[in-house]
Amino acid sequence: MSLASRLSLALLISLSSACSILPQAENADVYRLPAATTAASTGAPVSWSLRVNKPITSDALNVPRIAVVPQGNVLSSYKGARWTDPAPALLRNRLLDGFQRDGRVPRLSADDSNLQSDFELVGELQAFQSEYTAAGIDVVVRLDARLVDGRSQRMIASRIFEVRQPQPDKSVAAVVAGLGQATDRLTAQLLDWTLGQGNQYQQALRNQAKNQ
Repeated sequence: MSLASRLSLALLISLSSACSILPQAENADVYRLPAATTAASTGAPVSWSLRVNKPITSDALNVPRIAVVPQGNVLSSYKGARWTDPAPALLRNRLLDGFQRDGRVPRLSADDSNLQSDFELVGELQAFQSEYTAAGIDVVVRLDARLVDGRSQRMIASRIFEVRQPQPDKSVAAVVAGLGQATDRLTAQLLDWTLGQGNQYQQALRNQAKNQ
């Protein structure tokens, strides 16, 4: 056998051995949040615009894995399951969908478009997970929300929203459904708060202009 042939054979054996020890890709079920249940409002639409930004979050939640707290302070994820997008994008899209369905803020945009708006909804996603407790399992969504003046970047108002609800079924599909319900509840609370704070701020600006 020639030197070139021996070298080629050695290279093939080396590559074959390397391939055999590489971890195989995990076959994961990909989940999206269930369809939103937000209903159209009969309230009058506002004149101001709103941009909904992806919330910042920890590295542990800024991934497509479905988070679970099995005990204490241990943050893990369900094996063989993942989201279509990281949790901040899931929540941002869910909020946008909720505002659109409600209809009272017709001039909406997202941070991906980078359009200027009267207000920006920003925040920190602190929990988007299931948590095992002594009584069973809860799904938890917690957002530290802030409403910001889109032009001056001045913070107008802030509030922590948390929805925690028991989840009788511990399967991944049931947890996904529970997180969808919890996110809808959080959206409804956040929507009413944003409208109240935005209208109050706009009225204060109008009153200030009249007094000048």
